[in-house]
Amino acid sequence: MAETRGTTDLRRAGIEHRLLSYRYTGEGPVAAEAAAALGVDPAALFKTLVVLAGEEPVFALVPGDHELATKLLAAAAGAKHAQLADRRAAERITGYQIGGISPLGSRRRLRSFVDESAASQPRIMLNAGGRGLIVEAPTEALLAHLGAAVVPLCREMIDPTPARV
Repeated sequence: MAETRGTTDLRRAGIEHRLLSYRYTGEGPVAAEAAAALGVDPAALFKTLVVLAGEEPVFALVPGDHELATKLLAAAAGAKHAQLADRRAAERITGYQIGGISPLGSRRRLRSFVDESAASQPRIMLNAGGRGLIVEAPTEALLAHLGAAVVPLCREMIDPTPARV
């Protein structure tokens, strides 16, 4: 497999990691697609979102099976509001394509916020900087490298299965 800017970033930082690949289709949520294709727990595969906290672009890392609560991110970032950056802005800021955005090796180093659930995972996975490429690394080393703030970022998920009467 080819090295990406993300894996180069980890290698230069001396962080042990493993690169995984899957066939990216772009159909449906990328994190769910990657977790299913790799046969991994979506709670350990974090999606990287570019979010505008006020006017500041930041990274929000949330488990693949959860959704970002923008109010929680805004509070963590010290902003009045937060919203997902549009596709063009996210790609321009990071230098990556949607479906391949990573906080590792990004064109601009942004403040990073990661959901508190990462603390219970010895290793987490996130995009390596290319569509269909996921990197797995020790959580503690990865978060220290990113300088990530570990905070609650996810809204409560509602079980989509209808109740039986």
